Amino acid sequence: MKPVTNLNVTQNVAMISLDNVPNKIDLIASIFNEVANHGINIDMISQTAPYKGSINLSFSLDEENVPKAISALSKFKKEIPHLRIDIVSGLSKLSIFGEAMKDIPGVAASLFTTLAEAGVELKMVTTSEVDISYLIDQKDEEKAVQIIKERFDLK
Repeated sequence: MKPVTNLNVTQNVAMISLDNVPNKIDLIASIFNEVANHGINIDMISQTAPYKGSINLSFSLDEENVPKAISALSKFKKEIPHLRIDIVSGLSKLSIFGEAMKDIPGVAASLFTTLAEAGVELKMVTTSEVDISYLIDQKDEEKAVQIIKERFDLK
């Protein structure tokens, strides 16, 4: 069975990173609630392990929602004095799927190696048992799609 059977691309994606967030679940929940209350759908979410009581939190969203997200997050600048908010636009999300991925070791390693050999820089990665999603610069999208299709014999 093939480890990778499908590749989907989502364009016009942005990533917002929040650095120096206190590792308090009620605060983290309120951040996501505020974003949701502004009508923004979040896609990928990545959180670092706590370090000295703080975490870094990144999430992806449609580029068109960045102004609303900035508005939603601005209230936390007062609440969290050392909060740093970074925004990266012009990204594409590659989602690689394969039901057999959960049973075949090395699929992620092969994908990382394939993208590294093509010089594609990763902005964020999220995974589940059967899929791996990468945020990359939109300018690298065509190259990344082509090399992944070649590597995993996708149409």
